[in-house]
Amino acid sequence: MTMPVPPEAMALGLGEGAGVPARHPSRRLRASLRSFDRSSVAYVVLLTLAAVDSAGYSVIGPVLPALARSTHASPLVAGAVVAGFPFGMLFGFVAAGSTVRRFGARTTLLVALVIVAAGTIGFLGGHSTAGYLAARVVMGVGSGGLWLGVTFSTLERWPGQEYLCMSRVYAAYSVGALVGPGLGALGGVRPPFVAYLALLGVGFGLAALMPQAPERRAFTSDRAELRRAGFWVAAVAIMLAILGTGLVDGALPLHLSAHLSQAEIGGAFAGLAVVVAFSSAGAGHIAPGPATAMGAVLLVVGIELVGATDAVGSWLPALVVVGVGIGISQTGATGLLLDAVPTERIVSAMVVWSQMGIVGYLVAPLAGGGLGETLGYRALGVVPAAMAGLLLAVVLFAWRRSPKPST
Repeated sequence: MTMPVPPEAMALGLGEGAGVPARHPSRRLRASLRSFDRSSVAYVVLLTLAAVDSAGYSVIGPVLPALARSTHASPLVAGAVVAGFPFGMLFGFVAAGSTVRRFGARTTLLVALVIVAAGTIGFLGGHSTAGYLAARVVMGVGSGGLWLGVTFSTLERWPGQEYLCMSRVYAAYSVGALVGPGLGALGGVRPPFVAYLALLGVGFGLAALMPQAPERRAFTSDRAELRRAGFWVAAVAIMLAILGTGLVDGALPLHLSAHLSQAEIGGAFAGLAVVVAFSSAGAGHIAPGPATAMGAVLLVVGIELVGATDAVGSWLPALVVVGVGIGISQTGATGLLLDAVPTERIVSAMVVWSQMGIVGYLVAPLAGGGLGETLGYRALGVVPAAMAGLLLAVVLFAWRRSPKPST
């Protein structure tokens, strides 16, 4: 994975006309390398924070059975504890958008990490489902701030390379999806969150020491951007991508449990996360429109194949198709947003766009579970197909509204 190259590093060896005397090439070289090093360090820190954020979400899966046993919680109540995290994210996006505008992306990162840590501490001393639910909501609020902090730090530092850089941020989130279950496997309720709290401490230290951006970009909020047809294409596209993740997390495990153990399902999902990571990063080299279209087709086909078969040998290749679809879709949706809304006025659009993605995640288990119970898992592909149909309708609407060249 190559790091984004700052303009200073790209200018190595260009002395004439650059405002630096040609007789000091070594001085220019040292300055350029220092700038390149700061850029590389900042990028590694942001990718690490993305993985830490994702681990905070995925740590709950292996912990949930122990939590349910210790609190005598029903499956419905335990599910509510899980849902508390994305529910909190909806509010975290709004608060973080305001913080980014007023204080900048770096402050947003630090505050968000503290909030996630506060929620994590709730799992260390909690003994009731109400306490765990509250802690999980607080973690979600902080996670919403971390997402926007990482995103706007990326947009601030690498103008012109936003799409490529964000594709790698998604890859880092997929890596974090592997770390979380590893922490959860420590056993019980407290040990996984003690380990995650230590991980947050490392993340806070890295964020505090992260080099400052060479030039601070001012991000403003313009709700008029929400009226752009292209914005709504991007919003429905991210709903489809994250809906795929919600189906994987909230509907497919019950279907796969017919022939796979919990450990085997975890292993399959770990492999899926690796596929999502590589496809997310690879999609950064594909134009957003084609990436979104390919991802939508693969997602619908993959989910339908998993639901329509009962053989492990068919599930695994189908899950690969699902993973590629999710990775390409989420990167493509991000590119559509960046193309539709000027980066300097993207705050409101980014907040609403992120919320739409979480709505897709919350809808997926309800729709998928309902179809699985009433029509069977063979009908599971109807859920992403319906969202893909909505995406196509919005695309056609945007195309009709776009100005046509005069003849």
